[in-house]
Amino acid sequence: MQILNKILRWLTTDKQKPGTIGLDNNILFSTILLMTIGIVMVYSASIAYAGKDSGSGNQYYYVIRHVISIAIGLVASITAFSLPTSFWKENANRIIVIVILLLIAVLIPHVGRVVNGSRRWLPLVFFNLQPSELAKIGTAIYMANYFCGSNINWRNIKGEVFPVLLTLLTIWLLLLLEPDMGSTTVVFLIALTILYLSDLNVKVIWGALLLGGTAFVGLIVFEPYRMKRVTGFLDPWTDALGKGYQLSHSLLAFGHGGWFGVGLGNSIEKLYYLPEAHTDFIMAVIGEEFGVVGVLSILILFWIIFYRGFTVIATESRRINGRKFQALLAQGISTWFFAQAVVNIGVAVGVLPTKGLTLPFVSFGGSSILVNCIAIGILLKIDLENKILRSKGTSQ
Repeated sequence: MQILNKILRWLTTDKQKPGTIGLDNNILFSTILLMTIGIVMVYSASIAYAGKDSGSGNQYYYVIRHVISIAIGLVASITAFSLPTSFWKENANRIIVIVILLLIAVLIPHVGRVVNGSRRWLPLVFFNLQPSELAKIGTAIYMANYFCGSNINWRNIKGEVFPVLLTLLTIWLLLLLEPDMGSTTVVFLIALTILYLSDLNVKVIWGALLLGGTAFVGLIVFEPYRMKRVTGFLDPWTDALGKGYQLSHSLLAFGHGGWFGVGLGNSIEKLYYLPEAHTDFIMAVIGEEFGVVGVLSILILFWIIFYRGFTVIATESRRINGRKFQALLAQGISTWFFAQAVVNIGVAVGVLPTKGLTLPFVSFGGSSILVNCIAIGILLKIDLENKILRSKGTSQ
């Protein structure tokens, strides 16, 4: 354990020389590694489906689309990085309004696209946009802006409490109508994290947690298909060909992989056995081909991004006058990435009920890659601005 702690400490330590101004190499290289792993694993996990789904027998069908998504995402990331972080603060309310309008649009018949019973996509010219992904970054920006100023007076329900509460409830309701329980959970965790870090009364935090937990349980109990997922999660082997089919094959993949895996390209479960092998359950293929070592490596990369963003970048932002917004946004983005990764892996190994959540930067999915890249661009810009301001001696 001490050796592991030393390794993690070394990995998360800034390697730049004192006084230099540059990008956070820990976050940058971790993101590049995750994207590289994603390209390799999307190809490996989708090769059996690609020829059939493309209609032309092209085994590169999904990986080509994935690489195009990454290229678009990199352009979006560079664009987000080029903007000052004050841009997001000044336009926070406009951004959340746009997000809500897109969430409404996707629910309109003949406008939103239905896949597997869920209406989550807006078909555009070149790709399908998933507004639920935009809801994650939109919530982080909106909440960070709302709570970066003076302390909220929770007794002034109409003036200060109602607007933020109404906004969050609207987003959650629209996400549940798609339905998208996974994104609803992530948005809730982002909001709860920023609430907790905003120095609010602890009773407010516990109240939000209790309300969210109660609503979460209610949504499961009163929705038959969600209840089936939970019962299938509790014991997938009782109905391995029905409600437990996806999880049972995911567990078989991990079991087959063992500690070191069966080797790249040698997965059996991706051969028409495991549904969504290149999207929500790509971690099962990674576990089969690279074993526990591969899964831990992915987790370490996400931990580096989380640690640097949540602790180092946010702490530095708080030391500089007028940058509480940047601190809260950095922590919101970092929590989002790590929480979604943990939930995705938890679902794949049977620790959590099945949810439709991608593994950030790794899973196939254009909207997910696009929004993740924008978020990482913002996170790197927050860090760069901190270094510039620190070099000018503007710290408290």
